[in-house]
Amino acid sequence: MSGGIDSTVSAMLLLEQGYEVVGVTFRTYDSIKESCIAKEKGCCSIESIMEAKHNAEKMGFEHYIVDFRDTFRRCVISNFIDEYMSGRTPNPCVLCNSHIKWGELVRVADEHHCDYIATGHYARIIERDGHVYLGAAADTHKDQTYFLWMLTEEQLRRTIFPLGDLTKDQVREIARQHGYEKLATKRESQEICFVPDDDYRAFLRANVPNYDERVHAGEYVNAQGKVLGQHEGFVNYTIGQRKGLGIALGQRAFVTHIDAATNRVTLGTYDDLYATELRFKGYGLRVIGDGTPISAKVRYRSQAVEVKKIDESRLEFATPVWGITPGQSVVLYQDNLVIGGGIII
Repeated sequence: MSGGIDSTVSAMLLLEQGYEVVGVTFRTYDSIKESCIAKEKGCCSIESIMEAKHNAEKMGFEHYIVDFRDTFRRCVISNFIDEYMSGRTPNPCVLCNSHIKWGELVRVADEHHCDYIATGHYARIIERDGHVYLGAAADTHKDQTYFLWMLTEEQLRRTIFPLGDLTKDQVREIARQHGYEKLATKRESQEICFVPDDDYRAFLRANVPNYDERVHAGEYVNAQGKVLGQHEGFVNYTIGQRKGLGIALGQRAFVTHIDAATNRVTLGTYDDLYATELRFKGYGLRVIGDGTPISAKVRYRSQAVEVKKIDESRLEFATPVWGITPGQSVVLYQDNLVIGGGIII
């Protein structure tokens, strides 16, 4: 339970369906220690933890606060820092879901003799041919399967997604009907939970030893290697970025490549960001044997594009895809079911 509307409504629905519910909220970071900014916010802040506890007590079931800060720093924050310092753009929610929200939560569920894990994610559990798959949510605008692709079949068999068949508007209406008007109108945060004010640059500066020695001005270049100007350090940029470049070239420029080793950032046009293939690591493919085409997403908000060819480390698209970004996930779908994924390299 995060203290937000999705996990709270999930608990309401489970109670109505006759489940015995135990609430758990994670303490995953210390905002003062991690960011040097004395501000608590986000899904794991003290405020949200207390709100989750209050909601659980109001609904009449036990609630526990579990301290995962050490594990979170080792698994999620360290990876976040390492990826950015290597010139890539990580997606910490993917690791958090697999290693913390499911990896650690299974142990907690066993300690409390719980058969299932339930969360407020917008996704579905689909059984087919004796296997369990992660299925896209009914609300296509809220579908969160992109962040959950690392979950194993064993983890999915112990998972319930109460909101999978609902739209966000329906969830808000359920909250209102149960007297949670403030929660129903609360604005959602799209920020990374452990990064204050969504400023990852300030977070890196506060948490990377010898930051100023490792991050300093470097060269903007074009695809041919011609120097175009100076940038403020490679970690300040991500693939596809257009704003905040601090350089005028007479036409719109986009970041097309980042080389951490040379501290060079390549600029190009919008069309330069289209590609038909990518390389990735770490995936498990479970193809559905009905001949349904395989498609893939390279960003949370992007459309899935049909895959032409795939092997253990390389994927080729049937049509060009824009903004393929190292560090992000590529998630594979077949008939709206997640059949695998990987980290783009």
